[in-house]
Amino acid sequence: MNWTLEVVIVPVTDLDRAKAFYADQLGFTVDHDTVISDEARIVQFTPPGSGCSIVIGKGAVPEMPPGSLKGLQLVVPDIEQAHAELVDRGVQVSDVQVLGVNPRPVPHPLDNVGFVFFSDPDGNSWAVQQISSRA
Repeated sequence: MNWTLEVVIVPVTDLDRAKAFYADQLGFTVDHDTVISDEARIVQFTPPGSGCSIVIGKGAVPEMPPGSLKGLQLVVPDIEQAHAELVDRGVQVSDVQVLGVNPRPVPHPLDNVGFVFFSDPDGNSWAVQQISSRA
């Protein structure tokens, strides 16, 4: 049986500010923005190419302190291109960092070990890792 991770709830304070960050700055697709009532709204985004989405909301999602989600991770085939895109979109992102030693440095020396890091406006933290192919 396959078990797929489909949705991760990201706790934020301001839905419109977070929506602008995830959709406009990161380029995530807005799957839906559903107003259930004056007290309840859910916005779902999917990163390009991902099978897992994120949800922000109020009143209809589990409550967590905004900014408390740490270590969300995206994977890209080219970390330097991803870094350049984030910078172009105005995201405050770390420089490319190499964490560890790549066990198979050829042909892509940054595979598995190349990372950049950023946070959303509430302080939820994200890592982006380069993996251009899988064994």
